[in-house]
Amino acid sequence: MRKVYFDHSATTPVDKKVLEAMMPYFSDTYGNATSIHSFGLDAAKGLDIARTQMAKFLNCSETEVIFTSGATESDNLAIKGFIKAIKKQGIKNPHVITSIVEHDAVLEPFMELEAEGVEVDHVKVLPNGVVDVEDFKKKLKDNTVLVSIMHVNSEVGAVMPIREIGKTIKKHNESREREWKKLSVKERGERPQKAYFHVDATQGVNFFKQDVKWNYVDMLSMSGHKIYGPKGVGALYCQKDVPMESLQRGGHQEWNKRSGTINVTGIVGLGAAVEQLDEKTLEKDNKKIAKLRDKLVDGVLEKIPDVVLNTDRENATPAHAHFSFKGCEGEAVLMSLDIEGIAVSTGSACASGSLKASHVLIAMGIKKEIAHNSIRFSLGKHNTEEEIEYLLEKLPPIIEKIRKMNPIYNT
Repeated sequence: MRKVYFDHSATTPVDKKVLEAMMPYFSDTYGNATSIHSFGLDAAKGLDIARTQMAKFLNCSETEVIFTSGATESDNLAIKGFIKAIKKQGIKNPHVITSIVEHDAVLEPFMELEAEGVEVDHVKVLPNGVVDVEDFKKKLKDNTVLVSIMHVNSEVGAVMPIREIGKTIKKHNESREREWKKLSVKERGERPQKAYFHVDATQGVNFFKQDVKWNYVDMLSMSGHKIYGPKGVGALYCQKDVPMESLQRGGHQEWNKRSGTINVTGIVGLGAAVEQLDEKTLEKDNKKIAKLRDKLVDGVLEKIPDVVLNTDRENATPAHAHFSFKGCEGEAVLMSLDIEGIAVSTGSACASGSLKASHVLIAMGIKKEIAHNSIRFSLGKHNTEEEIEYLLEKLPPIIEKIRKMNPIYNT
């Protein structure tokens, strides 16, 4: 049976060059990178190379790169580690901002902080899933200390205006600083607390420039398995002036920010993965993937009636195509396609066990019953036109069959 993979937002296959870079660190260069003997020093060399690769990719200092187990840990460290640090500094009544369509790795830490008394605001999104910048500007306050907005939404592929948000935060900080300096020394009091900007770039790294200076980003989370690297490894960029406390104790690795034995093999793979993401390669892959995605979208809309395209192609990655097939439960479509050897998703892989309607689609104004009828196709650099044609051959009869069994759809 033919096997076709259209679920790259969930995970990607490891690139051959990445695997080649990793192989020696499984068995030959196996020392603990913190050991001072030759075995440890040899492993540390691989760690140093990967850190340099990451710093170059992000346009930051090597000391601003913290390696983690993945984006979920990076998000938690960025949010909870930051709040822990500023509370330790004596900051009271902190206010934080995020969007209503974030991944649970961001939303749940904020829910936890809210239960502890931190003031949390959620920015709404436009019908295409893109963060409403005007609503964000209205929510910025004098006691705002942290803003966390994703780069790309994993479900519909909506691209958020992170550079515009970053510039807005910078102007907000500069304005408060100017007003403070205008006061007399007696009137000033404490210097205004800066608002810092965290971006969960997990779904954006494969497609867009991640220059943290250009985007005015203070913290950035990413994961290896979304960019043709290994699972179980990620990174957090943390600008040197950002207050940060470790969330786990037991060692002094990663600049005292992330205790635990260093996953040298995975980190080497992550470094090799970002090494493949130069601008020319990104442009070439994006062009190819966009052509395939458009062929998929146009074919589905032409061949199948009563379909809603939830991805705004003008404001999304080239890889995403998210549909609602009216009268068809998403799980039924997914399982039927899987029988034909085609892998897709009903939404975020981390929430695939949930029976709730997608919070992303609901935030976009899509009705619950339609949200339950949804399928996400996410393409990668190895997909082909023949695979798109195979999907367009198998999908229409599947939709027709499921609809015939739905009495509500046929009334």
